Amino acid sequence: MTTGVRAAVPIDVPAVKAVTDMAYGHYIARIGVVPQPMEADHTANVAAGRVFVTGDPVIGLVVIEERADHLFLDSIAVHPDAHGTGVGRRLLEFVEARARALGLPEVRLYTNALMWENQQIYPRFGYEVVERRTDGPYDRIHYRKPLD
Repeated sequence: MTTGVRAAVPIDVPAVKAVTDMAYGHYIARIGVVPQPMEADHTANVAAGRVFVTGDPVIGLVVIEERADHLFLDSIAVHPDAHGTGVGRRLLEFVEARARALGLPEVRLYTNALMWENQQIYPRFGYEVVERRTDGPYDRIHYRKPLD
């Protein structure tokens, strides 16, 4: 297993889908809908340069999107077998470093309100709640982290 984070390439698409499905699949019963990251077009996201992976084989990934005034963290997924090993921390650190390199002042993300584990994690990494908003079938809590 490597500790670096790299841009995903087309051959990574099956692993990106598999890790995303394993990371989010257990939430279907809890939230009553398929989590949006599971329905993403992974091929298009990889082709657009929005997906970054870690591990060989892939054990974690982020999907990010550069916006005018922030870096949007669309999805973060860690294989269940890698929970508690620092993979998520490394991915969040990568996202923040990427935002800084792009000259963006903050990272934004959201999580489903019923994914309460995330509501414990993000504040520990300096993310603050901005708002809670319903988007279609999703009840989301929006976060931001200003970067120094």
